[in-house]
Amino acid sequence: MEEKLKLGISKCLLGEKVRWNAGHKLDHYLTNTLGQFVEFVPVCPEVEAGFGIPRESFRLVGDPENPRLMTFKSKADHTERMTKWAQKRVKELEKEDLCGFVFKSDSPSSGMVRVKVYTDKGMPVKKGVGMFARAFMGHFPRIPIEDDGRLHNPNIRENFIERIFTMMRWRQVLAKRTSVGHLVDFHTRNKLLILAHSPKHYSLMGKLVASGKKFPIKELYTQYEILLMEALGLYATLKKNLNVLQHLMGYFKKQLTADEKRELLEVFDQYRNGFVPLIVPITLINHYVRKYDQPYLKQQTYLNPHPVELKLRTHV
Repeated sequence: MEEKLKLGISKCLLGEKVRWNAGHKLDHYLTNTLGQFVEFVPVCPEVEAGFGIPRESFRLVGDPENPRLMTFKSKADHTERMTKWAQKRVKELEKEDLCGFVFKSDSPSSGMVRVKVYTDKGMPVKKGVGMFARAFMGHFPRIPIEDDGRLHNPNIRENFIERIFTMMRWRQVLAKRTSVGHLVDFHTRNKLLILAHSPKHYSLMGKLVASGKKFPIKELYTQYEILLMEALGLYATLKKNLNVLQHLMGYFKKQLTADEKRELLEVFDQYRNGFVPLIVPITLINHYVRKYDQPYLKQQTYLNPHPVELKLRTHV
């Protein structure tokens, strides 16, 4: 990768000792593997909002949709302080051009989903969102987000990394002079990637791009970005991937020898039956793309959506 994407991250996941107990939650995959290709923008809500290290732990209390941020023992209410800081911080992050954010799971300030919210009787329900995470999602509704716990799931990890690298490529388009031509070029390169996630969005986005000159350019770009992130937020299933693989095969089926066709179809069947991961048919397709010099397929993001060093598509 010639350019590193910017990824927001909870500072404790980088090994910084900023947690309430002066500890950290270093994540080796994020720092050592993904870290080769990203520039981290670390954030620690509680420290940046002025709370010390170590400090009394916090928890969310009350209504899960509008909880209060309280200290655990002293029951001090710091909701207003954290809310004001979060609103200020998300505005500051606008200048960073973030392509994604990884939050610390279960945190009352940074948890993305299923954060414990305690009732008046002290009973926890896992229905909350951390106060900074809520502010971030409200301010940046289309930026891909995940938490460190969910990223242990191979399918979620694959989906998130695909989304952040797509967002980086989209930001490169936004950095150019806005034009229908630049949008058409981006869409052409990402058609099959979109198809693998959502045939419905593939159709909608194709129609939008085709009628692009009917819209003000800013509105066109905004509508396209909304559909792009919606599409990639849906998982690329085995069935949808097979559809794209067969679509790919169609581009050079007249050039393939009988043995090559047989080999490709056999690999597709192995993938369909769960004997090999997606990386196997993708690798073979890439071989034929180079061998038969398919210029259209060479530019398809679907075949190389992220760096091979990340070792993805081995579990999906």
